[in-house]
Amino acid sequence: MRVLILGWILLSLAGCASYQQGTKNPMIKASYEAADRLAAMAYPVVKVDQPVIVATFVQLDRLTATTTFGRLMAEQVASRLLFQKYPIVELKLRGSVFMREGTGELLLSREVKEVSAAYNVQAVIVGTYALAGEKIFLNLKVVRPTDNRVLAAHDLAIEIDETTRALLMSDPV
Repeated sequence: MRVLILGWILLSLAGCASYQQGTKNPMIKASYEAADRLAAMAYPVVKVDQPVIVATFVQLDRLTATTTFGRLMAEQVASRLLFQKYPIVELKLRGSVFMREGTGELLLSREVKEVSAAYNVQAVIVGTYALAGEKIFLNLKVVRPTDNRVLAAHDLAIEIDETTRALLMSDPV
């Protein structure tokens, strides 16, 4: 019994250590905090034990375009939600979702209901971003796919630094 408890404590500490290391990077910290805020705001409507989809975050003025930044932010939000025990449906393995090489999972409104029904998805996390000056402004939402109702939303701004600039400079697709 002591061995099990000790093992659980060590695993918990390892998880905390990796979270602490990740939060030293401003982009990871911002995405984790955004995921935490969305989860807190959507609870109890969005339950921890039911699947969620995180779509690629897109450019506000070109909703079918993104960059590496948009894809990576969505991946980081998904990672944090998974850490919080939300089952995440991986869309990269599904052929019928609108996906282009280098773009990510762009959910067209007609696809949302089909994908959600197929995987019994309770919510879809969507996001848009825009650049202004030396900041990237993001808006993230938790949307219920059955009626498109927004259950939670969070806005954030990230400083454009050397890392984010490189991620934004990837070819928009």
